[in-house]
Amino acid sequence: MNRTLSQSRRRSLGRSPGRSPHRSLGQSLGLVLRNVVFTVVVPGLGGAWLPWWLLTHGTHGTTSTPAPAAWAAVPVIAAGAALYFWCAWNFATVGGGTPGPWDAPRRVVARGPYRWVRNPIYLAALLVVLGEAWLFTSPRLLAYAGVMAACFHLFVTGYEERTLARRFGPAYLEYRRAVPRWIPRKPAYPAVGGGTTGAGKSRV
Repeated sequence: MNRTLSQSRRRSLGRSPGRSPHRSLGQSLGLVLRNVVFTVVVPGLGGAWLPWWLLTHGTHGTTSTPAPAAWAAVPVIAAGAALYFWCAWNFATVGGGTPGPWDAPRRVVARGPYRWVRNPIYLAALLVVLGEAWLFTSPRLLAYAGVMAACFHLFVTGYEERTLARRFGPAYLEYRRAVPRWIPRKPAYPAVGGGTTGAGKSRV
């Protein structure tokens, strides 16, 4: 496995648009706003609203307010949320984009959690939902997390990785060889950011 970048590729990946002196205040504020909107709509829907709906709506149309049963799960939820915000921060400051495929980073992101695993945002979402299932001891949320995991895997392997490989060629393939898809591993890939990426949540 080639675990290092060529000197030319290091130069092409070494610049971060988040640090560019040419980015205006308006552009920066717009980027922040886009990330906030994405966070409220997508993770907010899948990691907060839908789990709460599953918890409060019974199988026969009944509703109830669940009570937390395992407070030890709170650190798991907090860890998932922190991982998500760390990833979003890297997307914005290094890649100049958001986690949304329609407004993806425009440069390669191989910093922070992306040095350990290729899909940390998906793992963050699963941590949050698994933590919620534990907090409320809810089999329905546990099943929901299982469906999420299956959908994430199918989307990543069936669409996202193929799209990135076609679009960015050797730069993405090298990153994919060096960094595992789901199981975090001690970083072997350089902590760099730059390039020209722009799709999916498994950004390089």
